[in-house]
Amino acid sequence: MGSQLGSAGLLLVNTLINIYLFLLMLRFLLQASRADYYNPISQSVVKVTQPVVRPFQSFLGPVMNRFDLATLAAGFVVKVISIVVILQVAGFGMPPLVGVAIGGVAALANAILKIYFFALIVMIILSWVAPNASHPGALLVMQVVEPIMSPLRRVIPPLGMIDLSPIVAFIGISLLDGIVVGSLTRAAGISGALIGL
Repeated sequence: MGSQLGSAGLLLVNTLINIYLFLLMLRFLLQASRADYYNPISQSVVKVTQPVVRPFQSFLGPVMNRFDLATLAAGFVVKVISIVVILQVAGFGMPPLVGVAIGGVAALANAILKIYFFALIVMIILSWVAPNASHPGALLVMQVVEPIMSPLRRVIPPLGMIDLSPIVAFIGISLLDGIVVGSLTRAAGISGALIGL
């Protein structure tokens, strides 16, 4: 009974860490897509993640004013530490550092792909029910997915009123998740449950 409670506790801690990593990668994508910084949701994400990102900002800056290396580094360190601590508490001992580092990279990639996946679903629903929505959340979703959707729309023209580019985006996300994240997870030798949501 005690070991089951311990396992449930570790699972809960891992889930909370993955949600926080999700927020860190959302912050990274908001800057990468040049989303509205003054949007209240953007402000909330920055406020929640700033305590962890701040130490890295002193020596890591954004690349091309878009790709925030400090946020990526913060997410990587948070995930690596969490993997080591959870495995130690669970009684598996110290995992190989190379495997933990690969697991950290896999977790970042997984979080980014999940954000795009959920954002695309929200974008599709909004296009049906509220195509001209001006809610801050709707605007933010559109701004986040635009960098991946606009190249696809140039290649895949709409068929009348039907836009096929989200389907291609979903296929691309699934392939990247299965091939890249799956390969990294296997190479890390760490349970997939520790890597992502």
